[in-house]
Amino acid sequence: MQSGVVVAGGYSTRFGEADKALAPLAGTPMVQHVVERLASVVDEVVVNCRDDQRPAIREAMADCPCDVRYAIDEKPGRGPVAGIRTGLAVADGAYAFVVACDMPFLDPDLVSYLFERAQGVDAAVPRIDDSLQPLHGVYRVSETRSACAELDENGKESDPSMRRLIAALDHVVVEQEDIEAYGSTESVENVNTQADLVAARQRLGDESQ
Repeated sequence: MQSGVVVAGGYSTRFGEADKALAPLAGTPMVQHVVERLASVVDEVVVNCRDDQRPAIREAMADCPCDVRYAIDEKPGRGPVAGIRTGLAVADGAYAFVVACDMPFLDPDLVSYLFERAQGVDAAVPRIDDSLQPLHGVYRVSETRSACAELDENGKESDPSMRRLIAALDHVVVEQEDIEAYGSTESVENVNTQADLVAARQRLGDESQ
């Protein structure tokens, strides 16, 4: 069984006051674009978010054809490692693809390839232009849960880095040439700002906003 975890609980300060996960793209919330693409290659999808986000996300995705489970952050604003730990806590698969909610051009073929590369190790993480993309990687659930717990410092207010998480795991780095051979580098492009959102809408031919 393969799981998918969509991390949507961040406050997205560079994006502005609106919830980035709910930003409309071609009439569909951005998080739903990610969920629907991911659902084609995994057996379950878990959305990690804050408790105050869940009603709006659930309502916005009311017409989503995929079954979605929610993993709620107990203490919001503690960063992606805490979000991953929360999401993996309810994931049933041996491996899970973890992705940020702001990657609407997720490539299912690349996700499948990353699952293949992760077999026998704890994680498979892409590297684009010399930068690791840990919020677009496949993780062995049991080992990553343990590593997140150790980094999370027993629930203290902290924000351990994704780099430390990757370093704690037996991982493989998937280089750009392999990404281009098996999928698209657009898969790891994210929407951080309002300008990025405008560009994403233009790419989808969305002239409604």
